[in-house]
Amino acid sequence: MDVILLERVEKLGALGDTVKVKDGYARNYLLPTGRALRANAANREKFEADRAAIEAKNAERREAASTDSEKLDGQSYIVIRQAGESGQLYGSVSTRDIAAAASENGIAVDRNQVLLEAPIKTIGLYTVRVALHPEVSVEVTVNVARTEDEAEAQARGEDLTGSQSDREEARMAAEELFAEEEADGEDDNAEAEAAGDTEEEGPQEATEK
Repeated sequence: MDVILLERVEKLGALGDTVKVKDGYARNYLLPTGRALRANAANREKFEADRAAIEAKNAERREAASTDSEKLDGQSYIVIRQAGESGQLYGSVSTRDIAAAASENGIAVDRNQVLLEAPIKTIGLYTVRVALHPEVSVEVTVNVARTEDEAEAQARGEDLTGSQSDREEARMAAEELFAEEEADGEDDNAEAEAAGDTEEEGPQEATEK
């Protein structure tokens, strides 16, 4: 089906473009949400007659979205979900869940504005793009965890996926590595101090002779 876009649609076209799309995509999304018109003679004539008003309305919405984006960009949202020991969720985190979390700061975010390629199915930190307007998008962090404490740990950079025994082994290995590096540093300092003492004793020994 050929449609006339009433706003920019990502990977499709800009406002005023006539593009060919699948019938289902047009009927289920573009047409009912007011993002496009069927590309027939009557609608083309209507669009050209209303074009100035459509562009002005789009500019107004873009300006409002740009203002809201400053409050949303870079924010982090915690989503608590039940999950197995390996971190696999009992279910998933969808665009609806992320939109609800992002809307808590007073900025209305619709699920269709959350650009998520696939539902989130494991705990962890995810960078998700939110398009408040077809020409204005920001990135937020979604922190999916089993508890608030785990969310704080993930925010500090801890990886909580995998079995508890695997995580414990990784933690112990990291601690051993840190201890070895600390010991090596102390040895280097001791050698440096010893070298300094030798240099100071050298001239004194020569004088005594």
